[in-house]
Amino acid sequence: MKGKSLFDRLGGYSAIVTLVDSLVSRLEADPQLGRFWANRGTDGILREKQLLVDFLCKESGGPMYYCGRDMLTTHKGMNITPEDWQIFLQYLSLVLDQASVDEPERSEVVEFIKGLSDRVVETEIAASA
Repeated sequence: MKGKSLFDRLGGYSAIVTLVDSLVSRLEADPQLGRFWANRGTDGILREKQLLVDFLCKESGGPMYYCGRDMLTTHKGMNITPEDWQIFLQYLSLVLDQASVDEPERSEVVEFIKGLSDRVVETEIAASA
């Protein structure tokens, strides 16, 4: 296994698609986090999933090209709170368990995702207009 990318160790493109599908479905159904998808059409959600797959594949060493915006621009103004982030991390853990992702891959995924928090979570939530 030494020398293989995280992308390969996770099982490649198909495995990442499965993880993303499961994760986004759970997030959409969550009573608190579902608000981020409440007014999105099916096409928009499918595009978002594909961008997430591309991003994760690229960042894990896969052969994908990510053509989306950076994480800060993408999440600016969404009012994602620290509580939202913790709920998201719980779903991530659940999805990794469901997919039987073992160590050290699990820790690598979690640490990478946690490293995005400063570009996703807004520390100052804008007052509602």
